[in-house]
Amino acid sequence: MKYFLVLSILTFFFSSFKVNTGIDEVVAAMRSGNFTLIAKYFDDLVDISMPDKSNTYSKTQAELVLKDFFTNNPVKKFEIIHKGENAGSQFCIGTLYTKNGSFRTTIFMKQKGGGQLLQELRFENS
Repeated sequence: MKYFLVLSILTFFFSSFKVNTGIDEVVAAMRSGNFTLIAKYFDDLVDISMPDKSNTYSKTQAELVLKDFFTNNPVKKFEIIHKGENAGSQFCIGTLYTKNGSFRTTIFMKQKGGGQLLQELRFENS
């Protein structure tokens, strides 16, 4: 009985911690320009806005668009300006510094199924 009580308390204690791994992993991938890791978090449809184009893409198309963007704009660093959460959604606003200039970047993820999925990615000239 004591074992069950201790196990129940530990389960409750550890389940109360909120882990934001989705947005954190996308931010880490953004810092290195790892489009493949970012694509793992894509929802079925992803809105991508760039200075020269903006559209809603399937997962496969979005990965190719992101690959092209990072190939043409090699990443130097990514700095977070603001990061937050609202009703299960996570977002991050930051500046992506590349060899061709800097971009104000917005990442928007939404809770869907068992995890966070990337639904919108915006790159604006800074």
